[in-house]
Amino acid sequence: MSEQQQPQIRKSVAKLCMTVVAMFAFGFALVPLYDVFCEVTGLNGKTATEATTYQADGIDESRTITVQFISRTAKNAAWQFEPEMNSIQVHPGEMKFVKFYAKNNTGANAVAQAVPSVSPGQAANYFQKIECFCFNQQPLQANEDIWMPLQFYVDPDLPEEMTELTLSYTLYDITASIGS
Repeated sequence: MSEQQQPQIRKSVAKLCMTVVAMFAFGFALVPLYDVFCEVTGLNGKTATEATTYQADGIDESRTITVQFISRTAKNAAWQFEPEMNSIQVHPGEMKFVKFYAKNNTGANAVAQAVPSVSPGQAANYFQKIECFCFNQQPLQANEDIWMPLQFYVDPDLPEEMTELTLSYTLYDITASIGS
């Protein structure tokens, strides 16, 4: 290696190191950037993680929206989890109350957390949860069962072309992650 090549090699190594650092930083920032993108665009069907207050300016009885409920458990969750009904008809602005059934089918105490999603994703901004079991962890004793509440309304500003929404919950067993 000649003395003329050494500065070029050092420059190339410095560029490669900076590229690796930049790629790592970009990869690390992807999750928060994706969350911001989804919040701004309404994509991905993420719903609010906190309760809202009932703020509808009246009920639009000229429209009827079908809200379907889907529930599933994650692979590691040995729980039974299902809605009391598969769908419900609502008028925009009308408050509704439904329940979801959960049973810990394990022989040990466990804690679960439900993660919601609304489809189509753009409708997530119009699905308002006043009370939801998904806001809290759900501890259940071995073989214990519970009915969990969901109180919601569909915002009257929901675009006219949207006549059907699907609210999906996935129940995760988080016992190991909280150290119980």
